[in-house]
Amino acid sequence: MTGTPLRVGLVGYGLAGSVFHAPLIAATEGLALDTVVTSNPERQQQARAQFPDVRLAAGPDELFDRAAELDLIVVASPNKTHVPLATTALRAGLPVVVDKPVAGTAAEARELAALAEERGLLLSVFQNRRWDNDFLTLRKLLAEGELGDVWRFESRFERWRPKPKGGWRESGDPAEIGGLLYDLGSHVVDQALVLFGPAAAVYAESEIRRPGAETDDDTFIAITHTSGVRSHLYVSATTAQLGPRFRVLGSAAGYVKYGLDPQEAALREGRRPGPGWGAEPESLWGRVGSGESPVTGGGRPEPTLPGDYPAYYAAVAKALLEGAPNPVTALEAAAALDVLEAARRSAREKVTVTL
Repeated sequence: MTGTPLRVGLVGYGLAGSVFHAPLIAATEGLALDTVVTSNPERQQQARAQFPDVRLAAGPDELFDRAAELDLIVVASPNKTHVPLATTALRAGLPVVVDKPVAGTAAEARELAALAEERGLLLSVFQNRRWDNDFLTLRKLLAEGELGDVWRFESRFERWRPKPKGGWRESGDPAEIGGLLYDLGSHVVDQALVLFGPAAAVYAESEIRRPGAETDDDTFIAITHTSGVRSHLYVSATTAQLGPRFRVLGSAAGYVKYGLDPQEAALREGRRPGPGWGAEPESLWGRVGSGESPVTGGGRPEPTLPGDYPAYYAAVAKALLEGAPNPVTALEAAAALDVLEAARRSAREKVTVTL
């Protein structure tokens, strides 16, 4: 890509904005981090220290007042602000990237998608874990037919956080769109749908286990896909012993992978994409085999492909500059929200929900 980079306005400089979006935008050819919106003086100071040339704005209105000076808006603010901010950006004629979940309901996501289509603008959802190392490796195994016909997909995003941290992500106010179902659940459901296609039925169990917790912190989702695959998805803050990140069982073999992709930890430590980015040591590779536990040496080590979060914003830049496909559409995000809404209803009513 050549020419003047696209100027990006980033709304929000908390965890999502400072750890994920800002560093990835800055590392992407064709994009330039122009403005960061945050009213928090410490976060303003942090943004200026990390990106000395960045402009600062105290609120979104200040950003939209000079919409003509920008080429892309990234919404990385709290979940309840995603729809109103994305709507304002689209109506201002600006393409938008929205952190997951794009909205609180599938209907809202589809309304946003319709507005973007009407205006002829890109609306993309930051589902970065499509570029996790284990997910990329599993897609390769499936494409090569290594596992045969997949029967069951188990995916776990588990943590041990016995004391609530507070903040809007753990708020019991439904308007905040908090809880693990919509936080980590947005990732595991999206991955399952990408791998195995649309959901036909959803069953879920969702609990509030920790003293003082206000919203779900231990949730299980079972999806029956139209393809016949069954996905068993676990998101938890109360798991004292962590299970495998993936266990995928097929007619020819299974794939088991422990441990999280290293990219988030690297970004939190201040490291930036470059040579060797996203690679993990051989000791953490998953195993492919049949008839024996990987814990006792069963199967063969499967080299883990490097994780590649930078690929998301590279694809966004290519979509805007060259008309390439949107890496994650709002309609895809709406399909995941259909599942999350069904899971919430299933857990509340103790029923299986047909989609």
